[in-house]
Amino acid sequence: MRRALFIFAVLLAAPAMADEKAKLPADLQSLPDVPPPPPGVNLDAGPDVEQRIVIRPEGEAVEYRVGGRLFMIKITPKIGKPYYLIDNKGDGTFARQEGLDSGIRPPMWVIHQF
Repeated sequence: MRRALFIFAVLLAAPAMADEKAKLPADLQSLPDVPPPPPGVNLDAGPDVEQRIVIRPEGEAVEYRVGGRLFMIKITPKIGKPYYLIDNKGDGTFARQEGLDSGIRPPMWVIHQF
């Protein structure tokens, strides 16, 4: 029964699809060519070169960079817990955080218990 219903639906849809091709405008033109890139842009480097993340361990610190810009340092002292220095605004001022947790806590009230 399902096969028959499917075949019937395809047969009904076939004329509608044929009409869509006939409705194309007669003065349809192709798109113009893509203009050349502005000077100073290297297309051979690939799109992800600027967004590449570089992680370099250096002693007890690990640097995290995006596009060559330092945005986070993880410090792991010999004694104590690791902490992070994070540049939140991108101005080179680093703030210390004990973890990567933002500290925002949504309210979690108990509405009903069984």
